[in-house]
Amino acid sequence: MDVTQLIDDVIDREGGYVDHPADRGGATRYGITQAVARAEGYTQAMRDLPRTLAARIYRRRYWQIPNFDRVATRAPTLAAELFDTGVNMGPAVAATFLQRVLNALNRQQRDWPDLTVDANIGPQTLAALDALLVTRGPAAETVLVKAINALQGERYLRLAETRPANEAFLYGWLAGRTA
Repeated sequence: MDVTQLIDDVIDREGGYVDHPADRGGATRYGITQAVARAEGYTQAMRDLPRTLAARIYRRRYWQIPNFDRVATRAPTLAAELFDTGVNMGPAVAATFLQRVLNALNRQQRDWPDLTVDANIGPQTLAALDALLVTRGPAAETVLVKAINALQGERYLRLAETRPANEAFLYGWLAGRTA
């Protein structure tokens, strides 16, 4: 699993400049919102955001800071899914999904203690992940990815149900690309 390829794929999938009237995130380029670009120090017009800067932002904010890189050393397919979920819903949401699923899979704390669901992939979350991988074997990574996809799909559906303007994006979200 190559994070550079993951980032390139996201940038290609997100496309260039978009300012969809139904998107509360406002103007984006390569999937980077104006708010994120400004938080990263970018002050120019969004339609001029360089691809190289978008790639750096993705690597830092959506891979390294949430510790998905540390997950990748244990479960690369899971890390790729967390990255994708983090890009679409925010890294904190992706990390929370992982913690919730790990708590639900610990067989009432027989395999590892419940985690505090705090969106922080730190030593406890990584230890729980390690324990799951040892306890359940290589298939556990596939189960985690399926569970995270289920949570992601449910959240997308809820977003469309609670805000009809989001229906414009639901098909693309579920298909794994922009609408």
